[in-house]
Amino acid sequence: MGSGASAETPKTVVLNSGYEMPTQGLGTYALDYATCTNSIHALAAAGGRLIDTAYMYHNEDAVGEGVRTCGVPREELFVTTKLYPSQFTNPESAIEEALAKLDIGYVDLMLLHHPGEGDVEAYRAMERAVAAGKVRSLGLSNWYIDELESFLPQVDTIPALVQNEIHPYYQEQDAVSYIQSLGIVVEGWYPLGGRGHNDELLADPELTVIAQARGVSVPQVILRWNRQRGIVVIPGSSNPAHIAEDLDIHGFSLTEEEMARISALDRAEKHDWY
Repeated sequence: MGSGASAETPKTVVLNSGYEMPTQGLGTYALDYATCTNSIHALAAAGGRLIDTAYMYHNEDAVGEGVRTCGVPREELFVTTKLYPSQFTNPESAIEEALAKLDIGYVDLMLLHHPGEGDVEAYRAMERAVAAGKVRSLGLSNWYIDELESFLPQVDTIPALVQNEIHPYYQEQDAVSYIQSLGIVVEGWYPLGGRGHNDELLADPELTVIAQARGVSVPQVILRWNRQRGIVVIPGSSNPAHIAEDLDIHGFSLTEEEMARISALDRAEKHDWY
């Protein structure tokens, strides 16, 4: 890879469930109804097809509206939502609630938002929803090595994806390698550091030097670094220019040396808990 020019970052990945998933998209956490809908329109206009929401984001209805009105056929879009632990006691009704709020026919990927009491039973309910054609693929969010080693033997369907906080200051290299070794796709939330932490990360001197040398932005460098690690990215934004920029990371690649310089930035600094 020397020059980095051969570092392939495909725009889609085939999940172990057999479905094709875009590798870059939009996280909708903290976006209100109108902002969320407008952001999905901006994503679609810029060629993006992956949208991430959750019960706890309180905007599944807005995501559905954005999907229905963005001008892109439903089957070309990939929509992820999540069940929160407060819903694990009655997961069947939680799944039906998500389907009703989204109102887009089916959910491409449903995750458990984080471990909690009843998570195995909730996952089994999601397995039944897959069998019924309501959900296509299953996954987990905020599960790490210990949690996975305990959880996986208790379920029949290996998760298609695990979504965790991943950014240059919190790289989770051991967990990423472990998850990927199981044939499970890793997706990073807060790839640009997360609310309250973006400014520091985006001003990082090392990342700034790499970005300037490449003639790209620091967010583009971070997202490219993730993609060259095989990680799917869902940066959150309500700015149409930023949404388009975040998708535009295929005109350059990072060298092994640049990748190593970014790896050295790891502080094991987690920025959010659920």
